Amino acid sequence: MVSESELVYLRRCVGLAAEALEAGDEPFGSVLVGGDGTVLAEDHNRVAGGDRTRHPEFELARWSAARLTPEERAAATVYTSGEHCPMCAAAHAWVGLGRIVYVASSEQLAVWLGELGIPAPPVRTLPVQEVAPGVTVEGPVPELVGEVRALHRRFHAKTVGGTVDDD
Repeated sequence: MVSESELVYLRRCVGLAAEALEAGDEPFGSVLVGGDGTVLAEDHNRVAGGDRTRHPEFELARWSAARLTPEERAAATVYTSGEHCPMCAAAHAWVGLGRIVYVASSEQLAVWLGELGIPAPPVRTLPVQEVAPGVTVEGPVPELVGEVRALHRRFHAKTVGGTVDDD
C-alpha cells in the first residue's frame, strides 16, 4: 500500500509528466528516492528528439549505476507516473534498484491508447514482474490515475486529429 507521504513523490511524477507534455513529449515522469527519503534524481520523457530509449526510468537507472553503491540502489525506490516498459524494467533490475511504485499500469495505458485508436508500440507491453520478477512493484495508485490519463489524452489528441474529451 502506498503511504500518504509517498503520494508527494507520485504527484511530482505527474508534474514531471506534465512538463514533458508541455515540452512536446510523451507524458511520463519519474523520481528516484533514496532509502532515507531523499529525492536523489528526477526526469521526464525525452523521446521526442528521436531516441526512443530516453525514458525517465531508464535515465534514472543509468544515473544510479554511475553514482550510487549497490546497497544504496537496493534501498532506493523509483516512483513513476506509468509502469515501467520492458526496457526500463530490465534496466531497473540489471542495476539493482529497489522498489517501483507507479501511478498507472501498462495495461491501463494500453486500454486508453486503444480507445483513441493509437497503434500498439513496437515492443510488447508486459508487467514489470514478467521482466524483472525479483523487483517489488506497487501500483496502480487510483488517487492519481485520472490525472495521468488526462495527460495521455491531451498528448494523443494531436495524433487523432483534434481535441479528445476527458470523460
